[in-house]
Amino acid sequence: MTQHDKYTHTHTLSRPSAPQTIVTNADLESVVETSDEWISTRTGISKRRILTNDGGVGIKNLAAEAAAAALEASELSGADIDLVIVATSSPDDLFGDATSVAAEIGATSNCVAFDLTAACSGFLFACVTGGQFLHNGGMKTAVVVGSDALSRWVDWDDRNSCILFGDGAGAMVLQATGDGEPSGLLGYSLHSDGKGQPQLMCGYKGTDRLVATPGDGTIMSKGGYNHMTMNGKEVYKFATREVPTVLEEALQEAGLTVDDVDWLLLHQANIRIMETVAKRLKIPMEKVITNLKDYGNTSAASIPLALDEAVRSGQVKKGDVIACAGFGAGLSWGSAIFRM
Repeated sequence: MTQHDKYTHTHTLSRPSAPQTIVTNADLESVVETSDEWISTRTGISKRRILTNDGGVGIKNLAAEAAAAALEASELSGADIDLVIVATSSPDDLFGDATSVAAEIGATSNCVAFDLTAACSGFLFACVTGGQFLHNGGMKTAVVVGSDALSRWVDWDDRNSCILFGDGAGAMVLQATGDGEPSGLLGYSLHSDGKGQPQLMCGYKGTDRLVATPGDGTIMSKGGYNHMTMNGKEVYKFATREVPTVLEEALQEAGLTVDDVDWLLLHQANIRIMETVAKRLKIPMEKVITNLKDYGNTSAASIPLALDEAVRSGQVKKGDVIACAGFGAGLSWGSAIFRM
């Protein structure tokens, strides 16, 4: 699906919202059969932040911290917010974290909040979804959060997957524009294909529980999930095939070409994917935004975390055109073209 939409956005975070615990590649050498060199050369990752059970901090706390920082950077308060969308596949509450995040930032009385689940594509999908609400005229200001703690669902005995993922949260404020004002979202394109779902998933795993109903009782299912599984080769082929195409679709919708792009920002999954996509689009790696080395794959949080660091460092400047793309479980993939 492609669509042109008009609303402005203000990027937000005054700091990354990530756990304090750092696990380096060297640390993982004592967990699985691997090495720092093996991980870094194949993925581009050197370390990742991990949520732990001590300290009472959950992923919704990081999400609320990111949202609060976004409001502060935008000089807004919770009372100004009409909509909160939390893009996550790993909420603290199975029923959703968004309402808790909204309450934490003081967006309660006139605000609607909900979660959106689209894994590593989630943040871009949530930005476009929020934009539709603003474009339709019923709302003026939205906070979009990307937050995930996939370390909870990783098999820490699997060296092919446990090396990849980290935890974190990032946020963005979106505001509706008036007539004649410049738009922040210039174009987008979104896709999904459920036939690829088995390639990257975290499936339900119930355990039997006998409930003493009359007669022989009833065997119920006590809820739980398997470890996350991923076919790395197939996901790589999927990403390097679809991401260049979806970026070109979004650029066409925006009335732009690759030559108009100041920065390329991809979901921070694997440096080899970034290199391949950039090469196919003929974009030099000097124009690719990445913080993968320090955070690993943070799923829905990866794009806002990387964008925040690029903005705060002065790398990205006002007026720059950023071509973003997310891709992951579903399978899902999408692109959005932003003007900062």
